[in-house]
Amino acid sequence: MTTQPLRIGIIGYGEVGRIFAAGLQGSAGWTGAWDLKFEDPALAAAALDHAARACVTACGSARELCAQSHLIISAVTASSTLEVAREAAGFLRPGTFFLDLNSASPGTKQQAAALVDAAGGRYVEAGVMTSVPPYGIRVPMLLGGAHAAALQPVLAGLGMSVQVASDRLGVASATKMCRSIMIKGLEALVIESYTTARHYGVEDAMIATLQETFPGIDWTQQGAYFFSRVAQHGQRRAEEMREVANTVREAGFEPFMASAIARKHDWMAAQARAGHFADLPKAPAWQAFADRLLAARPAAND
Repeated sequence: MTTQPLRIGIIGYGEVGRIFAAGLQGSAGWTGAWDLKFEDPALAAAALDHAARACVTACGSARELCAQSHLIISAVTASSTLEVAREAAGFLRPGTFFLDLNSASPGTKQQAAALVDAAGGRYVEAGVMTSVPPYGIRVPMLLGGAHAAALQPVLAGLGMSVQVASDRLGVASATKMCRSIMIKGLEALVIESYTTARHYGVEDAMIATLQETFPGIDWTQQGAYFFSRVAQHGQRRAEEMREVANTVREAGFEPFMASAIARKHDWMAAQARAGHFADLPKAPAWQAFADRLLAARPAAND
């Protein structure tokens, strides 16, 4: 790839970008980042301070980041996947690897690859197969595309848990997106089921029946985790589910379930933005989230 110390640029300095930047410290010769937050007067100070404390170079533009990087990692929201690939393609140095971590449909990844490869870069799609926390950079990932096999040992050498799914673009992302229908769907179902059961006072009996049917899952603990993650990341999950809906459409089906799941995650994100969960203690029980949702209902629903 290069005989020089590896220089890694991360586009997107949110939760995933920060985790990867921290995990790559010590393995890469240089780690930089670019995020629109760096230009936002309301968000720049906190984001830049975090980068400085993490010893991550906060670049002033995508152009500056690409000019210094051998490997670009795109870690943005699903809806920004293609836009970021398009912008980066204009600045990539020839031969630069572009690792796309974003939860986007096979069709979107193929469009992004066309832009990067046409600019002389080497596009590799990644399907991130579970939540990044608590795995960090060792989160299981599937790689895809013509350049996946060349990048896999480089990433493994950095401590990542990666395997090549296919040299054909779309296989890794399709695996990820089909999984998301189940996982994000289960999150949405748990939130709706548990909160409704709480309203009727039947939550203990209902969860007991789940425990009996699926004894391998701690439904109380899992419920708390689902409520917490969606309350914190509902908007990002909703964007992912809209890309999942595109994945279903690309397969020739109407995405009834994926679209409904996206709406549920959007709804939870709206509850969080309204401040309904703002003062909950650390690691609250699922009942705490449900009680806030019940208290926030319009009067007509009481």
